[in-house]
Amino acid sequence: MRVLVTGGAGFIGSHLVDRLVGAGYSVRVLDNLFRGKIENIKNHLKKGKIEFLNRDIRFYEQVRDACRDCEIVFHLAAQSNVMGAVQNINYSFKTNVVGTFNVLKACKAAGVKRVIFTSSREAYGEAQYLPVDEKHPLSSKNIYGASKVAGEKYCEVFQNMNDFEVVILRLANVYGERDFDRVIPIFLNNVFKHRDIHIYGGKQVIDFVSIEIVVAALMESMNNTEAPGGPTNIGSGKGTTLFELAEQIMRLTKTKNKIVVDPPRTVEVVKFTADVSRFKSVFNIDLPDNPLYYLKTMIDKIRQAQ
Repeated sequence: MRVLVTGGAGFIGSHLVDRLVGAGYSVRVLDNLFRGKIENIKNHLKKGKIEFLNRDIRFYEQVRDACRDCEIVFHLAAQSNVMGAVQNINYSFKTNVVGTFNVLKACKAAGVKRVIFTSSREAYGEAQYLPVDEKHPLSSKNIYGASKVAGEKYCEVFQNMNDFEVVILRLANVYGERDFDRVIPIFLNNVFKHRDIHIYGGKQVIDFVSIEIVVAALMESMNNTEAPGGPTNIGSGKGTTLFELAEQIMRLTKTKNKIVVDPPRTVEVVKFTADVSRFKSVFNIDLPDNPLYYLKTMIDKIRQAQ
């Protein structure tokens, strides 16, 4: 089976490509390398294990041929950083909204059977109750969240027209190696460079989920018959404060950094914990008791690279 991964050179996308290649799939990657990095997939390229297209989903003609002969399309390409989306609203709209529409239209033209779309917990905005289930109103607080809501709605329209099946995964805060410009890699970078750890506002409660869990959900989404039945939260179901995160990082690295509390950033959601009841019932994936269990693996790999 041939599959396409848009954004396949990015953080989540490249880990997914690793698993797909390992499972023997014929993999095509489309990425404009805006946030993705070619080094994330270079080993597969050297071995001829994947086909790479340096293209941009903002332009339909660049997506159309990429979908040809594909049965499954994982649509991960996006401006996936909240602050980056806020700072460049035109790029985030054209990529996340227009780009998603282009991918869906290209999938229809190519006769794709199933599209797996990575949405975000940012679609919910500030939680009206915790934990947040999939029936929670979508009241985005920032440009990024709004773009994911729009993407979901377009996915639903194409599925309702019986063009193909759609799986929508609303990801909590994913962490793992190869990520950058988000809270855990920023904290780790500051700790290893003996800098202060900055926390904006200090009241944040975040649902962290490891890249291993997310990739497992993406892989299972290919054949899971219940997954297209509605959006699914992919998270740990547990909340972690940023102070708890900082303390765990310092304990694992055996360091002691100063924690500085800065004024809050108004575009950021303060508290989110996912209700993972549907996740547990639909997917055959065990969730660890400690959502930050994967931190040690990240830290060990950083040390090995130094």
